[in-house]
Amino acid sequence: MCLLQLRMSKELEELSPLDDSGHGDGSEEETEEDDEPKICQVCGDKSTGYHFNAMTCEGCKGFFRRAMKRPAQLCCPFQNACVITKSNRRQCQSCRLQKCLSIGMKRELIMSDEAVEKRRMQIRRKRMQEEPVTLSPQQETVIQELLTAHHKTFDMTCTNFIQFRPLDGDQESMSEQGLKTNSGSVFHAAMHKTLSEDAMLQNDSFSSPSSPSSSFHSPENKERKQRKSVIFTTLPHFTDLTTHMIKNIINFSKTLAMFRDLIIEDQIALLKGATFEIILIHFNMFFNEETGIWECGPLQYCLDDAMRAGFQRHLLDHMMNFHYALRKLHLHEEEYVLMQAISLFSPDRPGVTHHSMIDNNQEIVALTLKTYIEAKRSEPNKHLLYPKIMACLTEMRSMNEEYTKQVLKIQDIQPDVSPLLLEIISKDS
Repeated sequence: MCLLQLRMSKELEELSPLDDSGHGDGSEEETEEDDEPKICQVCGDKSTGYHFNAMTCEGCKGFFRRAMKRPAQLCCPFQNACVITKSNRRQCQSCRLQKCLSIGMKRELIMSDEAVEKRRMQIRRKRMQEEPVTLSPQQETVIQELLTAHHKTFDMTCTNFIQFRPLDGDQESMSEQGLKTNSGSVFHAAMHKTLSEDAMLQNDSFSSPSSPSSSFHSPENKERKQRKSVIFTTLPHFTDLTTHMIKNIINFSKTLAMFRDLIIEDQIALLKGATFEIILIHFNMFFNEETGIWECGPLQYCLDDAMRAGFQRHLLDHMMNFHYALRKLHLHEEEYVLMQAISLFSPDRPGVTHHSMIDNNQEIVALTLKTYIEAKRSEPNKHLLYPKIMACLTEMRSMNEEYTKQVLKIQDIQPDVSPLLLEIISKDS
């Protein structure tokens, strides 16, 4: 064949509507595994395996699929007897199709477009699973910023805890009155105790201070006043502890660039909504799942300590189950701080105005957590960790409102709750 004919043949190939390109399109094929060269039964080119029930090359495989899906009728411009070769296979589509059918290629083996796309997705997904997942530079920066802020504002040694007002170790302060620790009984008994002592103090106040029979300044009356002020014996310590942790959370948030970029009203709304949840996450880092004790450096806390601060069992039992569930996940420090950030940047908090901006921040953090798990975890069931963390975040949201209710009830009985905590749980913007 002369040079001009070769050039025209190439031009015809480029203009052909049934082009042979399109390798890896997801059609049915069976590739030979041995090294012996195979020949396409249609054009004589090198075969890549069995396609649609015949051994063909990739070009004839693609041609047959497209020709079968094309509604137009093909006609041979010659005498319907063209010899199909590698060099001229695109010059007569009609004879090429007849050759495909004559060697046994079957139309019914052609996959639908939907099936082809589904197979392509499966191939891409498999390749993604085989390729190692890595954190992007932006995600690395997010994690590093969160860790830096966490280390600056949170002390795992808890050395400051000994500066708080001490825990009252005498647990008989509640049991002396024959009180039980059943759900709600401590709270209602404490309310009854407050009302009766108020009445007694009012009766004493009617006596004249100069009267010999006056008992206003008697030791018994002083003791009664003291007992009234310590109905919930561990409340002063927990008040100091909570105030300290709230300040740390505020400082943690202000260290984050994404938080500082928000308007002050949104910053306040996010802090008011997330503080209790972040405190729970902080305390989970100290929780011993074998003993049920929070081991905070020099101090240890148990469930009874929280009860003697006035909290009721229907909240504490829920909280205890949460700590067991979260601690059993054995989170890395990076996963804990990312979990805190997801809680902080919740766009549905009351009072939030710039929802889209906060939602974008939360999405960045959530995707970073998911990628971190895929990149850094090696457990076979690691794909379950992210949804379990999301479930724990949902659990904290459900406890948040009940915690607020109980704090306000405790404050009504024994006004030792700090103004900062009252500000955090208030509904005012």
